Amino acid sequence: MSDFPEHGDGLKEIPGFSLCKAMEDLSQAGLTQNEALKEKQKTLSSLQTTLSDVEKKGEAAKQEHRIIVREMLIVEGDLEHLEKQIEVLHDRCASISTENTEMQSLISEEEENARLALAGFDTYRKKMEGHRMAVLHAVSQTEAHKMLEEKKEMVRMLMQEKEQLRLDLENPDGNTAQMAKKETNALKREISEKRTMIADKTGKLKKELDVHSQLKKDIEIQNRRHEAIIKRLRCQLSRAQAGHRQMFDEICHLQSQLAELKGQSSQESVVSDN
Repeated sequence: MSDFPEHGDGLKEIPGFSLCKAMEDLSQAGLTQNEALKEKQKTLSSLQTTLSDVEKKGEAAKQEHRIIVREMLIVEGDLEHLEKQIEVLHDRCASISTENTEMQSLISEEEENARLALAGFDTYRKKMEGHRMAVLHAVSQTEAHKMLEEKKEMVRMLMQEKEQLRLDLENPDGNTAQMAKKETNALKREISEKRTMIADKTGKLKKELDVHSQLKKDIEIQNRRHEAIIKRLRCQLSRAQAGHRQMFDEICHLQSQLAELKGQSSQESVVSDN
């Protein structure tokens, strides 16, 4: 009797058939798992590469951050130095502005004096016109019966003088115009000299400011040197004082020993005498 089971159609079932199919399924499943494992390994390798890149970028970012922080500290120091320089420059500008204001005031005073001088010249010229008119009026009011010819001659001379004065006033090269030009040129020269003096004073002030700045730097350097010398001298003085105290202690000790020796010597003398 056969040990293999039979199906309804009379065919016998082969026992190894199901086992082969199971082995194929297992092999297929192993291949699938291997493929999935390879994909996961690829993914893991990609993630590790990405992580390494991120770590490198993070380290670079940290280095860049440290550099930026260092540069910011340097910039802050430069800003503080610039702020101090700006304060010094503001003080200098205020001083120079004060000096310029005083110089402008002097220029305004000189210009006002020149204007007053020109106004005085105009007043003098008007006064001379009035004086001439007064002279002509006085001549016309003289007695008609006295020396008519002399009056006519005087009138003629006065007319000539008047004409000469008129021509002199109208002539740009006349004496009056020349006097006015001389006074005006003198005032202009004086104003120019004042402006030159102001420019010289401004240049000297700038030079003095530069010298003052250099002297301040030299004084600071000398102060630092003197402080170092004083510190060194204080150390030397401290050491000398310590040595002096030690010598004083030794002298006191020697004096006490000498006193003891003298006492012992006195006692020995007394004993020997006895």
